[in-house]
Amino acid sequence: MTSETMSSLHPAGVDTGGPVAPFSDDLVRYPVPFGAVRLGDGLLGRLQESNAATSIREGDTHLADEHAWENFHNAAEHRRGVEYHGPVFEDGEVYKWLEAVAWEAGRSHDPELSTWLDRYTAFIAAAQAEDGYLNTYFEVSGERTERYEILEWDHEIFNMGAMIQSAVAQFRATGKTGLLDVARKAANHLDRTFGPNRRQGTCGHPVIEMALVELYRATGERRYLDLAKFFVEVRGHEILDKEFGHFGSTYLSDRVPVRETVTPEGHAVRAVYLAAGATDVAIETHDDELLRALAVQWDNMVGSKMYLTGGLGSRWDGEAFGDPYELPSDRAYAETCAAIASMQWSWRLYLATGDSKYVDLIERQLYNAVLPAISYEGDAYFYVNALQVREGAQVDDPGQRNPAHGRQHWFGCSCCPTNIMRTLASVHQYVASSNAHGIRIEQFTSAALDLETGVGLARLMMETRYPWSGEIAITVESGPADAWELGIRIPAWAEGATVTVDGVPSETPREPISPLSAHGRPARSSGSRCRSHRDSPAATPGSTTSAAPSPSSAARSYTRSSRSTRSPA
Repeated sequence: MTSETMSSLHPAGVDTGGPVAPFSDDLVRYPVPFGAVRLGDGLLGRLQESNAATSIREGDTHLADEHAWENFHNAAEHRRGVEYHGPVFEDGEVYKWLEAVAWEAGRSHDPELSTWLDRYTAFIAAAQAEDGYLNTYFEVSGERTERYEILEWDHEIFNMGAMIQSAVAQFRATGKTGLLDVARKAANHLDRTFGPNRRQGTCGHPVIEMALVELYRATGERRYLDLAKFFVEVRGHEILDKEFGHFGSTYLSDRVPVRETVTPEGHAVRAVYLAAGATDVAIETHDDELLRALAVQWDNMVGSKMYLTGGLGSRWDGEAFGDPYELPSDRAYAETCAAIASMQWSWRLYLATGDSKYVDLIERQLYNAVLPAISYEGDAYFYVNALQVREGAQVDDPGQRNPAHGRQHWFGCSCCPTNIMRTLASVHQYVASSNAHGIRIEQFTSAALDLETGVGLARLMMETRYPWSGEIAITVESGPADAWELGIRIPAWAEGATVTVDGVPSETPREPISPLSAHGRPARSSGSRCRSHRDSPAATPGSTTSAAPSPSSAARSYTRSSRSTRSPA
């Protein structure tokens, strides 16, 4: 692999992107480099630190206790027919945990985590077949006679997709290419096996679509994007068994083609992962028709299938979306993974369109459907996030997913803990975005930001007690001499939000995007603060703020307050 085939490389040869790093040159917004935002001592920063100190390290212990790595050792030694440990998707949980390790290693430069990446990558590489196939359940259990025998359930392609995501994370965060080599070998195997002129099939659980697009973005190899497009387009034609077990094509997101789907249905995590991957494909293939269809699906999901908290999935049966407005509070499933999947989908739609409703939903789901699923100490989790638990509830739930049990230290199906870990390890990627005109603050938390404005690098400090206080102070500590734009999202719920620039009130914004303009080369100043009042003019939902500071000012401090009687929920 030559450096010329890589995307977004900085001079050291490392892809500086985060979990999403689009190639497309016609997006409205773009993610900032992975290391551009450093969280401070706010809620998100403290949770990210507890994730590093506790969650990820205890995850290593839990996976060892489950003998997850023994599966890889047995596959490497070609021990077929011996005991297999965990569900058929255990490999995928290992890979999601390893992705969290990669992001955290890139963020903190922890040498122990770097050692783990090398050690566990070697275990994975040893288990891979010569032709690139990689799935320990098939290689070890002896339960199947052929590969891809039960596409509906065996998660073979899903597992490889999770490994590819982990490999891209490791490459972007640390520059290590060992797992990326494994990922390319696996993707090449899939490309030889599935496609327009090859086998017409796909996995019962989407994720490969997002993974292949990100591998294309990391390597520049177009065939990975083409294969992702195939996996999106082949769904919806009941190519999977429409009467698989207790479920069928609706559960598997295989009843209606993606382009014809008007609202997500079936298993919530599957449906939303598919939509996120399809959005990636639409972005990179400039498919406006597909993008419009996905935007309609998102609107209908939010409008009729989402709880107030942002939770998704009202049916325990099939962990599934219900019918429109079927949203019982005490029987809500609202799986943690579904909310995380929705954040991933909304971020992609936001980058493509610039519509603030998508980052508004990210905020709602982060604080109300994801963060409640982990203890503040980082060692216990909710799988299900019901809106109501009856006092004295008696539940027959050996897996202890029901929130009546309280948070659990682990689950036999560990998808939610590992998903939370990789989300918190990279959560700072949601804080800001950029384009050729400047930068925009999307989520509010104490942080230091070094961001490219389009005309040079700017250094910002954001200080806030958010979400306990709606007052946010942003100080531009240094920046380029030429004019650039600093946008600040005003959430749709923040009625009466106000802005001051160097202590001078700024007119409440009316336009959807009306960014602040920063002029001159600022230095440090004391900054200014403001308060909003309920009787202030209501901000246009999703708008940004507008002000033009004086070029003679020695520094810039922008403060916005979003106090309201309503919360982010």
